[in-house]
Amino acid sequence: SGLFARLREFFPPVVTGSLITVIGFTLIPVGFQNWGGGDTAAKSFGSLTNLLIGLVTILIILLFTIFAKGFIKSIAILLGIILGTIFAGLLGQVSLQPVAEASWFHLPTPFFLATPTFHWSAMITMMIVALTSMMESTGVYFALADLTGRKLTNEDMAKGYRAEGLAVILSGLFNTFPYSTFSQNVGVVRLSGVKTRQPIYYAVLILLLIGLLPKFGALATIIPSSVLGGAMIILFGTIGVQGITILKQVDFNAERNLMIAGISIGAAIGVTVYPQIFQHLPEIVKLVIQNSVVITSVLAVLLN
Repeated sequence: SGLFARLREFFPPVVTGSLITVIGFTLIPVGFQNWGGGDTAAKSFGSLTNLLIGLVTILIILLFTIFAKGFIKSIAILLGIILGTIFAGLLGQVSLQPVAEASWFHLPTPFFLATPTFHWSAMITMMIVALTSMMESTGVYFALADLTGRKLTNEDMAKGYRAEGLAVILSGLFNTFPYSTFSQNVGVVRLSGVKTRQPIYYAVLILLLIGLLPKFGALATIIPSSVLGGAMIILFGTIGVQGITILKQVDFNAERNLMIAGISIGAAIGVTVYPQIFQHLPEIVKLVIQNSVVITSVLAVLLN
C-alpha cells in the first residue's frame, strides 16, 4: 500500500481528469442495461414497462434534487429507488417471495461455501485483478479529494489501499464478494452534498445489523433492475462531469495534454464498446486490458 501510494506523483490533473471522466462515462452502458431490465437475452429486455419504471425513477430523483432542501435533498437517490420500487410494485414487477422465504436471524459462517486451496495460476491472476482494482481506487480517491476540497496525501492513499485489502480478506472468509472502492459512490457524494464521514459510521452499524437479519437483506434483492438503472444513469453521468471539471484546469493549448487526454479517454471508450477486439489474447492479458479504467490509467501515466 505504501509503495503504491507513492505513484501519486504520476497523477497530475490531465491524468486524474481523464481517469475520472472514464470512470463515469464508461459505466453509463451498465446503467442502460439495467434500465432495460438487466438481462439483454430476456424477451422483456427494453419493454415499455421497464423503460417507464426507469424513467419514473429518474424523474423522482431529479425532482427531489432540484426542489427539495436539506436532508430530503441529500437522500434524493435513496428516495428515488424506494419510490421507484413502489411504482414498479404497482405494475406487478416486484415479488416479495424472497423476503417471505428468508429467515429472521442468521450468523455468518466462515468458509461456508468452501475451504480455500492455493494454486499459483489463480494467485497470480488474483494479484493482477487486485492491482487493477487499486488503479481504479486511485482515480476514485482523487475524485473524492477534488469534491471535498481535501489535499490528498500519500498516507491517505496508503490507508485506503490497506482498508480495501483487509476488506477483501474478510470477504473471502465470510463468503461474500471482494470489496473495492465503488466508483458509483463518488456520484452519491456529488449529488447529496454530504462530505463528512459521520454518516458512514451509522451506515456501518445498520449494515452489521442487517447482515444478521436475512429478511432485511432480502429486501434489497427485490429492487427491480430498471429502478437501479435509472439511478445509475444519473450517478454515472455526474461522475463523468466531475472528471470534465478537473480537465478544465488543464492547458489544452499544449498539444501534449490534448494527446494524453484524447488517446487515454478514446481507448477506454473503445474498449468498453468493443472488448472483443482483444478476444484472441491470453485470458490473463484480457483481464487487464479489457478494463477501461486500467487502460486509461496506464496510457495516461505513460503518455504523461
